[in-house]
Amino acid sequence: MIPVIPVRRFAVTCALGTLGVALAACGAPGTPHAARPGHSASASAAPSRPPTLAPGPAGLTPVFKNGPRTPDKTVALTFDADMTADQGARAAAGEHFDNPKLIATLRGFKVPATVFMTGRWADEYPEEARDIGRDPQFEVANHSYSHYAFTNDCYGLPTVPKDKMRADVERAYTAFKKAGVPHAMPYFRFPGGCYDRTALRALSAVGVTAVQWDVVSGDAFATDADAVARQVLEGVRPGSVVVMHCTQSAAPATEEALRTIIPELREQGYRFVKVSELIGRAAGHR
Repeated sequence: MIPVIPVRRFAVTCALGTLGVALAACGAPGTPHAARPGHSASASAAPSRPPTLAPGPAGLTPVFKNGPRTPDKTVALTFDADMTADQGARAAAGEHFDNPKLIATLRGFKVPATVFMTGRWADEYPEEARDIGRDPQFEVANHSYSHYAFTNDCYGLPTVPKDKMRADVERAYTAFKKAGVPHAMPYFRFPGGCYDRTALRALSAVGVTAVQWDVVSGDAFATDADAVARQVLEGVRPGSVVVMHCTQSAAPATEEALRTIIPELREQGYRFVKVSELIGRAAGHR
């Protein structure tokens, strides 16, 4: 699930006390290396290379937090599809780490969105991953394979060893391809939102832009949809990236909250976009 950031982190208002329990065991990071996103044979068939930010100082992976604060009032809703390796038995027993109703609601409102998916989630729900990935209304981005943290002391999550960080991200892209996602985006969200220079350096060869956020929805483990909606509506500014979740068991109020958030933001004049559009604007693409 989601906590928060900037190279160390700032305080987050959502309820995260049980985060470490819910996400503690994330499966051993894998080692297979996938082709770099946007440079594989399948990606070459895409109409154009998705926009990314230029590398940071010393070639570090660039970090994107929000788009330009322009008067046209765009906002990107992003949804983390989290699942860890030890949760397979729970899924088999009937626990839902997916949320088809939420995806259906986005479709019903015709709201584009970016889904940050773990490779483990794609392995568990390949048909849903493929359905989302092939729908032009959505874009699939990388949230690691294992949902291990990329720093120490990240909300109780186990940690990916430095020499396995790149492999974990690439393993997720391999899982997306196996599920049938045709063009996963070259964007990566750190589990827990935790990163440091070591992590940024380790991922520099993957060719991704790290995507954070500027609005925390507080939907993780929340049961009050009105409170989630209120937190989003109070936080959104032009160019905002909102972090939410599409895992029913760990974010049960999110779908209901969207039924308030979407009409209200539209009433305020906001236009919903994917993260790629905001990054394109920030990178000077038009």
